[in-house]
Amino acid sequence: MSESLAADAKAAFKAIRVSLAVSGALSLLAGIVLLVWPIKSIVFVTGIFAAYLIVAGLVYIGLGIFSSSKGGWARAGHIALGVLYIVAGVIAFSNLQEAAVTFALITVIFIGISWLFDGIVSLTLLGSDGSRTWTLLYAILSIVAGVFVLFNVLAAGIWLWIFFGASLVVLGIVQIVRAITLGRDAKSVAGAVNG
Repeated sequence: MSESLAADAKAAFKAIRVSLAVSGALSLLAGIVLLVWPIKSIVFVTGIFAAYLIVAGLVYIGLGIFSSSKGGWARAGHIALGVLYIVAGVIAFSNLQEAAVTFALITVIFIGISWLFDGIVSLTLLGSDGSRTWTLLYAILSIVAGVFVLFNVLAAGIWLWIFFGASLVVLGIVQIVRAITLGRDAKSVAGAVNG
């Protein structure tokens, strides 16, 4: 029985190790691609998003046409939404570079607005609890970051993209190291089960 448990533990650790190594390698590769070819990679991401819009549009149109349990307005709404999604996807595909720039700018502006509002909401949460100082610090930093992003959209977008790519590289390396060191843990667990 203990040999069976040891074999199961070893197989489980091997599966986890392989999945960590694969996800780490993919993350590392994606980070390098983002850092080396930032324009091409954002165009690729935009292409994926445009394809998603078209597929989602087809799904909504299908729901509108084939859903007999819904009322007329709901069906018409699904069809209209599906057509809008498809049109947006086709427009994005017609000029992926312009769509990528627009997508990036909208994303950065959204991040700036969210940080600004997050800081404002945090200010409303100031109470008499022990985290008042930390809440105030968080609110101020969030508001300053939001304002900075909104007034420097292009620079913020470039820095966020670099940060995103660098984060993927670091996380990928960490995952690969975890995969390598996990084998040592598997041996120690197998030894403990056998012993």
